[in-house]
Amino acid sequence: QVQLVPSGGGLVQPGGSLRLSCAASGSISSLYAMGWYRQAPGKQRELVADITMGSSTNYADSVKGRFTISRDNAKNTVYLQMNSLKPEDTAVYYCNARVIVPPKDYWGQGTQVTVSS
Repeated sequence: QVQLVPSGGGLVQPGGSLRLSCAASGSISSLYAMGWYRQAPGKQRELVADITMGSSTNYADSVKGRFTISRDNAKNTVYLQMNSLKPEDTAVYYCNARVIVPPKDYWGQGTQVTVSS
């Protein structure tokens, strides 16, 4: 099993910044990628960004140029730097970890990000 512990999130005004962190622990020998998803009330969960342990990254079009995902493999931690935040970024953000053996996705508890003036 993999445990994911997120930190960060909160209330920020439009144009502000936040940084999310997520540390993985447990059976992580087959960890392949980590990332962030978000879900607004009544909407589907969507990918925000992810990064493989080989440093390949992927971003949602809506956050390109504003968000940056990074990782520290030694700490098994992924970060999401969120700049120029917009009200439409408001959502619960979930940390995700993907393992190969056995094939499975793990999810951390959500952390609320609210962008409002």
